[in-house]
Amino acid sequence: MIFEFDAEVFRWTARTQDWFFAAVPDEISADIREIPRMPRGFGAVRVRARIGGSRWETSIFPDSDRGTYILPLKRSVRDAEGIGSDGVVRVGLETVDA
Repeated sequence: MIFEFDAEVFRWTARTQDWFFAAVPDEISADIREIPRMPRGFGAVRVRARIGGSRWETSIFPDSDRGTYILPLKRSVRDAEGIGSDGVVRVGLETVDA
């Protein structure tokens, strides 16, 4: 399945290193949970992601605090797309586990 959405960028405060994520919206997270697939560690779902001109493969993970999936934002993507420590980004996401 392919999704496109605006996502809040946030820093993971449980770590001392700078780990940044984009929050997948509630409705899209619910749709992704419904996709039949083989279980993976930590509830991860493999995806192809796009922000601006940057494309990469990664996994999204369920975040129990938010009740949604979160997309890790690699430093190279943040640098290339001028993504700061907060704000909103436009994300294209394609699940590849289904």
